[in-house]
Amino acid sequence: MTVIDDYLAEYSGPHREHMDALRAIITRLAPDATEALSWGMPTWKLNGNLIHVAAAKHHVGLHPGADGVAFVSEELAERGFRFSKGTIQLPVDRPIPVDLVERLVTFRVAQQEAKA
Repeated sequence: MTVIDDYLAEYSGPHREHMDALRAIITRLAPDATEALSWGMPTWKLNGNLIHVAAAKHHVGLHPGADGVAFVSEELAERGFRFSKGTIQLPVDRPIPVDLVERLVTFRVAQQEAKA
C-alpha cells in the first residue's frame, strides 16, 4: 500500500470513483511520476510537483498549478467547471472530462520534463 492508497481508503462512492479515475489517468500518462502526500493531498511528483488531487464536500479538486489551469481555462469555462488560479473543481455529480484531464496531464508532464 502507498500513502495514496491510505488516503483513498477514507473515501467511497462518487468521491472515490473520481479519485480512482484521476489516478488512473495520471499514472498512465506520467508513468515516471512518484506518488506522495503533499499538503495532505495525493500528489504525483516529476521533477517537482506534477499534480495534486483532494476530496472536498461536493467535488474533487484537481490542482495542476497556475500554468495547468491557464492551459485549459477557456474550455473549463465553456463546460461550466469552477476553477481558480491553481485549482479545478470536478463535481462528483458530473462525469470527469477525461479528454480535458488527459490534455492537462500531458501538458504538465511536458512542463515538468523540461525542467530535467
